[in-house]
Amino acid sequence: MTLVSSLTDRRRGRRAVRSSSRIPLLIGGAIGAASIAAVAYLLWPTWHVQSAGDPDRTPVTIGDTLFNVPTKAFRVKYQRRSGPQERVDLAFLYPSLNPPERAAHKTAGEIAEFQPIDRIFVSIAAHQETLAPETRLRTIYPRYLAQVAPQTVDGLTMRPFVDGSPYAGEDLFTAEQPELAARCTRDRQTPGMCLSEVRIEGADVTFRFPRQWLNQWRDVASAIARLAAQIHVRG
Repeated sequence: MTLVSSLTDRRRGRRAVRSSSRIPLLIGGAIGAASIAAVAYLLWPTWHVQSAGDPDRTPVTIGDTLFNVPTKAFRVKYQRRSGPQERVDLAFLYPSLNPPERAAHKTAGEIAEFQPIDRIFVSIAAHQETLAPETRLRTIYPRYLAQVAPQTVDGLTMRPFVDGSPYAGEDLFTAEQPELAARCTRDRQTPGMCLSEVRIEGADVTFRFPRQWLNQWRDVASAIARLAAQIHVRG
């Protein structure tokens, strides 16, 4: 009887020792878990995943001239990169001059309908030592202008090019205040379009827009000047 009692007491003692040794471990684990939870709570706002996107502007060098282009303005995907390029093609909404957002999906019927142009297209290319736009305006275009009296409306002068010339079917528009020079095709099955060129250091910048916009030609001239200043990084 005494032996059985002794064995029972020993077992109870071992269980008591085991239980007492586990208590600090449990307490330590609880404290550690609480600490981790507290740190996670404090740091959680900085752990969210940010969506990766293009920067707002992309610097490109064309004809050794630096331009800072709104990334969303690129019309050609492979041109959407920084560094030296031979040419880039851009688009800006008119009259806001903001880069367009991604085009929404359209049905076949919507595509078939005529959609008025709401943007001005801009191409920047190295001029490769070709004649400057102002030189062509002064020395080349006059050779091919029709010998008719120029038409001037609201400060904007229009003169047609002769048939058989390199610019047949086009008219030349010029103004001085503000300055504007544009070659425009005539309205036919498709609306006429205009080209206006500006040389900026080693690059020629070409602006393309609907001829109809010349009804407010001063706004167009202002938009061209603003865009040229917006994208060109002056040294």
